[in-house]
Amino acid sequence: MDPLLYSPYDYAVHEDPYPIYARLREEAPLYRSDDLDFWAVSRHADVAGAFRDHQRFSNANGVSLDPSAWGPAAHRTMSFLALDPPSHTRMRSLVAKGFTPRRVRELEGGILRLTERHLAPTVARGDFDFVADFAGRLPMDVVCELMGVPEADRDELRRLADLVMHREDGLFDVPVAGMEAALTLIGYYQDLVTDRQARPGSDLTSALLAAEEGGDRLTEEEVVAFLFLMVVAGNETTTKLLANALYWGWRHPAELAKPMRDPGRVTDWVEETLRFDASSQILARTVATDTELYGTTVPAGDRLLLLVGAANRDPRVFDDPDRYDLDRDTSQLISFGGGRHFCLGANLARLEARIALTEFVRRVRHYDVDEGGAARVHSVNVRGFAALPISVSAA
Repeated sequence: MDPLLYSPYDYAVHEDPYPIYARLREEAPLYRSDDLDFWAVSRHADVAGAFRDHQRFSNANGVSLDPSAWGPAAHRTMSFLALDPPSHTRMRSLVAKGFTPRRVRELEGGILRLTERHLAPTVARGDFDFVADFAGRLPMDVVCELMGVPEADRDELRRLADLVMHREDGLFDVPVAGMEAALTLIGYYQDLVTDRQARPGSDLTSALLAAEEGGDRLTEEEVVAFLFLMVVAGNETTTKLLANALYWGWRHPAELAKPMRDPGRVTDWVEETLRFDASSQILARTVATDTELYGTTVPAGDRLLLLVGAANRDPRVFDDPDRYDLDRDTSQLISFGGGRHFCLGANLARLEARIALTEFVRRVRHYDVDEGGAARVHSVNVRGFAALPISVSAA
């Protein structure tokens, strides 16, 4: 058997990480990479436990393996995702005053309207790229409408967000183009914040600037960081979820038949896709104190990767985990993290996916994927498609 070597930068891993995840779970549940200077855990109990234990596993240096994104300044782009209590508690509490469950619920009609706008012409064409023409557009439009971003700017923001996520073969950091894109996005959101300070509206950006608790408010820099997090993490992961669902449904026609016959099963389609092939595969933590795992002491200050994608296929938790099964119990999936850092946008992502895929199965009688034309995203943290050409027969 080949030596067990794992790198999140490896393009072969991007194509299919699950065989090496299986080996990691069984052969090296605590894996060490000296070359890239990280430890990794892959079993469900260890990943879920680390999510809940912020005292031993800190977010203070961010959640990305990339050297340029790691360190005490990570919160400038990753917002409260790169903070520990009490700073995390304060900022999340203030953000939650603007990004409320009610605000998310009120988006439902708008999400349906945007879904119909993008889906109707593509289904009428019959052949289209599901990512470029639909899955990449809808989440960006939803996030931008939420923030108050003009429609004319959205395609460019999506292009910049894609550049931030892309990793080049053989380069173990954010490429120069990605760094430049990140700076451009930050500048754009700084201008948006400045405009909303002068002319408040009904959008999330204005709500975040107005959020107050005991006299405390978010700074401009904190609002910009949250908007950046939303467009990169919130937008990209939902795009990947939609395309992953379409691809794995096509690969498993007996399972796809369930939501195609009964749109009420779309929720099961979404949840099993979240488990089977999570958009967010990896999140990093800083080990805050010397910690023993599997008989080995992981020193304080070292970096630990939580392999969410591996944990969601742990046979200790999910029976026959490599089977795509819309009837299974997915309640223990950890695709949105856990503990204090459970994804604040989880309800929005699920709502978008449910509406988008429900409308898809109502409009489409049958579809095929051009697997030869499909292309995967090359990213350290995110898994999904950059292109997914499909042909559809309208219902």
